[in-house]
Amino acid sequence: MTNKPYESMSEFQMALRTFSRNRVALFCVLVLFLLYMGAIFADFLSPYRYDNEDRRYSYCPPTQIHFFDDGAPSWPFVYGIDLEYNEYHKRIYTEDRSKKYPVKLLMKGDEYRLLGFIPIKTHLWGVEAPGRVYLIGADSRGRDLWSRILYGSRVSLSIGLIGVFISFTIGLLVGGISGYYGGRVDNILMRIAEMVMMVPGFYLLLALRAAVPPDFNSVQVYFAIIIILSFIGWAGLARIIRGMCLSLREREFVMAAKSIGLSDFKIIVRHILPHTLSYSIFAVMLSIPGYILGESALSLIGLGIQDPFASWGNMLSDAMSIVKIKFYPWILVPGFFIFITVISFNVVGDALRDALDPMLKSEGQG
Repeated sequence: MTNKPYESMSEFQMALRTFSRNRVALFCVLVLFLLYMGAIFADFLSPYRYDNEDRRYSYCPPTQIHFFDDGAPSWPFVYGIDLEYNEYHKRIYTEDRSKKYPVKLLMKGDEYRLLGFIPIKTHLWGVEAPGRVYLIGADSRGRDLWSRILYGSRVSLSIGLIGVFISFTIGLLVGGISGYYGGRVDNILMRIAEMVMMVPGFYLLLALRAAVPPDFNSVQVYFAIIIILSFIGWAGLARIIRGMCLSLREREFVMAAKSIGLSDFKIIVRHILPHTLSYSIFAVMLSIPGYILGESALSLIGLGIQDPFASWGNMLSDAMSIVKIKFYPWILVPGFFIFITVISFNVVGDALRDALDPMLKSEGQG
């Protein structure tokens, strides 16, 4: 396809070629793919469950994996961990070189359900008890941060996708109906959208979260946050789609659909909204980071996903103390994953905008 002349290519093929030449965007696509694969197979890839804790190892630093034993190459292993307290009652972790625990592949560990329904105990890697391995350190309860980051990615990444799907479905329908009918319907729907947009997003987020009953469990809170974020995010899209539909409704193909007796709903869904797809694709990519940051902000201040369930936001709650950051800097790692995810989505969104720009201009013409 790369050698195919532009004259014989469709608009989407030209957009795909333009996007494929952006190496930074392709790298970000790879990063997002790996993050989502890590979220799907978090149980298998992590050595422990998200709630597996040993408080003897509270804030244990990253465990060093050794590849040499007395100067000779060796199968990867870790030493045991000894805990001491200095004169300031600070925890000091040292290696107990009298105990060695080889890193094993496909080892038995905490039971989980692969893909949500297959009961299994096999993990990709780990060490046998009583040994512990903390790839990037432990949190305040002695839980493995790497395992919790993988589990937390399920919440933080899925909320972005599901929330965007719901809000963009609402935004497309409201914008399509408003632009197609115009007049009083357009006026009412756009005033409602402006009322939603008028309230600052984070304060509206807090107000809606306060309306959620306090006795909700984490699963119920998860779905409540999705609904809240979806309610906030649809208005801006609806206004833009409405503007595009105002011009699209005068096109010949819409007139032809009316003449053969198609219902208004079918005309909107089948003939008008598909022509806004180019804008919607990159708008979705640029909107997902907002949902991830919204969930992280709620969880960070204790209004989102609660312990022991993991999300990148509630994992950062330990990092709200400058003292803890100074002594245990690895607790900031979830923030690094949020940063990488948000940057990747923004880069891919910008690349899609550049690739689809000719199509957007053509769709905006009457």
